[in-house]
Amino acid sequence: MSATTATPVIDTHVILRDGDKILLSQRGGPYGYGRWHMPSGKLDRGEPSSEGAARELFEETGIAVIPGDLQLVHVVHHRQDDEVERIGLFFLALEWEGEPVNKEPDKCLALDWFTVHDLPDDIIEYPRAGLLGYLNESDSLLTEHAWRE
Repeated sequence: MSATTATPVIDTHVILRDGDKILLSQRGGPYGYGRWHMPSGKLDRGEPSSEGAARELFEETGIAVIPGDLQLVHVVHHRQDDEVERIGLFFLALEWEGEPVNKEPDKCLALDWFTVHDLPDDIIEYPRAGLLGYLNESDSLLTEHAWRE
């Protein structure tokens, strides 16, 4: 058996909380159209993960966060399909500035706050796994998602 080295896509997801509410965005692009997830995006080559998370949050919502104010709260190793796997780093914004606005209307249909007790049913499965890993205070910082059918 010949093994090849994994080359996962690295995603950052930012959990923005205001008390018991969490900011979610509704996708407008082809993947997951109309479904909810946290502000997120792919890490650029050579970019530290907390800086990438802060950049993506600002690009999507206008919310400014200092990378040092992002706390890693969960990691998801996601099998997207036979060819692509992803590592999702889920950060909690401890301090942040601004009011969320939809800065990418071509990719995002809406931004909305949901209470942690009444989250929408149609959160995309992969981000949902990371959010629930954080909210349920899992004993493990890691969720392996979609590896077994």
